[in-house]
Amino acid sequence: MSKSPREEMSEDDILNVISAFEVAAQRAKAAGFDGVQIHSAHGYLLSEFLSPAFNQRTDKYGGDLQNRARVHIAVLEGVRRVVGDDYPVLVKMNCQDFIDNGLTAEDSFEVAKMLVAEGIDAIELSGGVLSSPKLSPSRLGIKTEDKEAYFQEDARAFKAQLDVPLILVGGNRSFPVAERLVQDGVADYISMSRPFIREPDLINRWKSGDLSKATCVSDNMCFGPGNKGQGIYCVTEERQRNR
Repeated sequence: MSKSPREEMSEDDILNVISAFEVAAQRAKAAGFDGVQIHSAHGYLLSEFLSPAFNQRTDKYGGDLQNRARVHIAVLEGVRRVVGDDYPVLVKMNCQDFIDNGLTAEDSFEVAKMLVAEGIDAIELSGGVLSSPKLSPSRLGIKTEDKEAYFQEDARAFKAQLDVPLILVGGNRSFPVAERLVQDGVADYISMSRPFIREPDLINRWKSGDLSKATCVSDNMCFGPGNKGQGIYCVTEERQRNR
């Protein structure tokens, strides 16, 4: 029986989630994927465990930061156990939640250090929760370079003190911006999401010498069909094509 969104998970529920991550990682490796990423950002389940705004537990999975990060350590240990030491395991996490009583940059960095100590291979840094439209992970209207890479200041602070590769996501649209972020030591790698929905071949286009910015207009229209179970595609491009 499924639980109400307001019903606290039991310890057995949590152990089942940890086991599910392990099994998923096994399947991914068997299917030939080069690595796996543990998603702990944007207000999804693992992200909620870290956030005081969501995690109101009074047991060993709630309260202080060590407890709120306990499930992450268990997931990483379980995944590592089934995929081996030489298989890349990454985590995607918020630099901050940007909501009242949410995960702070200071606490996020402490969790990152815990995960590095437990053997995480790289960290992808994002931020925000989907229920916060102004400072969400997928912000609107990224039309100029100064609006790109909106988590870069937090990334700079993380990169200066972490010994694993740092990947930066969040509004990256232009090759010069991406190149500068890497050259300036803000991040080791640049990640994108929405631009690849419209242009799956974007990186090959840049490699060919066409360095014009991604054609994604950051309108978030692509969420609509995905939420309806109709697949993920660029609605704006589809409309333009059908004019």
